Amino acid sequence: MKKIILSGVHGRMGQVLQAQIAIDPQLTVVAGIDKHPEIPADFPVYATAAEITEEADVVIDFSHHSVVPALINACVDRELPLVVATTGLDTDTKAMLQVAAKIIPVFVSANMSVGINVLIKALQSVSPALEADFNIEIIEKHHNQKKDAPSGTALLLADAINDSLLQPKTYIYGRHGLELENPLNEMGIHAVRGGTIPGEHTVLFAGPDEIIELKHTALSRDIFANGALKAGVFLANQAAGLYDMQDLLNQS
Repeated sequence: MKKIILSGVHGRMGQVLQAQIAIDPQLTVVAGIDKHPEIPADFPVYATAAEITEEADVVIDFSHHSVVPALINACVDRELPLVVATTGLDTDTKAMLQVAAKIIPVFVSANMSVGINVLIKALQSVSPALEADFNIEIIEKHHNQKKDAPSGTALLLADAINDSLLQPKTYIYGRHGLELENPLNEMGIHAVRGGTIPGEHTVLFAGPDEIIELKHTALSRDIFANGALKAGVFLANQAAGLYDMQDLLNQS
């Protein structure tokens, strides 16, 4: 049985993770971390990672980017494998993850959906063939409570496309103005916020007289929890290093 510490345990994703873990006899939550530790739970909940004394196999984080640095330090101190699914990480935090990965196993992904990561493989396959003649635009839609824009997943898709191109494109975040040229060396990334949309990402390839669209729609948050738990089980058996969803898919 894998023992899990959940960071952001009382948040939306923390609650979804708890529900999925509860029906899996091979997984259990031994402790949680949350800014509201006073909310009742079936396990101890702490305000900070440094307070935790319970033994665990892995920490899974769906929290807020501001608390991730302290979580990294605590996991390194305890030599706990860490899955980071929180988005909006700044450059310094990403650098901390790189350093931590020399000591502990670290798994980082802006999107834990298996489907999104299969989409990445497809994008990297088709993008080079369309690079010379097609504009590439990304449109992402999320619920009206999402704080960051563009989404971490939109940037993940954009970076994956750029990694496959001979000439990486410049990101344009939304478009406004009266005399835009919209050259092929730009990639527009557009954010929509409304209602309860869990997440929708469309990559549009627009060429002379033809359009190709690759689209992923999340119908619930369960897909992200499922992927994060797969990542946690995978990571608990790995040596120190930096891992992502492509590593998980490649070992399946």
